[in-house]
Amino acid sequence: MWSRVRRAGIVTALALPCSLIAVQSAHAGLGGAPMTPPTGSSISTRTIQPGSSAANAAQGVMRSASNAASSTSASYTVRETALANGTVVREYLAANGSVFGIAWRGPQMPDLNDLLGSYFPQYVAGVKAVRAARGGGRGPVAVDQSGLVVRSGGHMGSFNGQAWLPPALPVGVSGSDIQ
Repeated sequence: MWSRVRRAGIVTALALPCSLIAVQSAHAGLGGAPMTPPTGSSISTRTIQPGSSAANAAQGVMRSASNAASSTSASYTVRETALANGTVVREYLAANGSVFGIAWRGPQMPDLNDLLGSYFPQYVAGVKAVRAARGGGRGPVAVDQSGLVVRSGGHMGSFNGQAWLPPALPVGVSGSDIQ
């Protein structure tokens, strides 16, 4: 009897930290708040005015919120996190602070479960459908649905990808701006 009680206590003690981690990740990712940066990562942010060309946005034209030119396009924020492993994750935030797009590149794949948040199951289903249609295998993946687009590829030591929510893109922003 005592050993069952002891085992239950140990299982509870081990499960509690795991459940707290799961609760933390549920609040970050695509469609929600930006991710909580892991220890050892560095963060930079910049505000982009979509009225400029996509090439300028890709080159990192930076404007502070105070000097951004007014136009019909809404500005958005790009939050870049350099992880300790060398992978860089860019989160594209709408004016309300929600993440409408994510891009990554680096030697290791980021945790897509965390980055895609509640959209991760939809992504997994899309990957299964793509692989079933082409007869299995590995390689670059493109999930292109009306509510979610994810493109991921690369090889060992060099991974990259983008994900965005088409209905959540601010006016003047397209999927090609997520880089």
